[in-house]
Amino acid sequence: MELSSKEDVDAPLSDVFDALSDFGNFERSAIRRGIEVQRLSNDSTPQVGLAWDLRADFRGKPREVHLELATYEPATLIGLNGDSNSLTGQGQIELMALSPKRTRISVKVKLKAKTLSGRLLLQSLKLARAKVNRRFRHRVAEFASLTEDRLNHTA
Repeated sequence: MELSSKEDVDAPLSDVFDALSDFGNFERSAIRRGIEVQRLSNDSTPQVGLAWDLRADFRGKPREVHLELATYEPATLIGLNGDSNSLTGQGQIELMALSPKRTRISVKVKLKAKTLSGRLLLQSLKLARAKVNRRFRHRVAEFASLTEDRLNHTA
């Protein structure tokens, strides 16, 4: 299953990329939402190989995900690979400068099943594809808006 969305941000490309590369901020945000986050490296510098183990309850069961920074091209691309017992996934965030003070964020996520339970989960998502796509686009738009607000209020 693939999900994708694009949003424009009224901020320079370098500032948006710096905000996206602030993994410590994402870790704190996940913890506030009840997700257990363990960074598997003491190095806080974003680089390929940086990894996290995540644990959260989803649909009444504890779920564990190993997340790894697979691609890191400063100012343009961040790629993440995720792996759990039943699913694997790849996420990609690509940035493109539309003007000196405007940036487009393109987010793509691909999920694949590894087990029967993973296939059942993906099938239920596919059956609700319109709702899932709408929620995904809304979350990307919300993230872009929050990033824009944060960057424009600190400038």
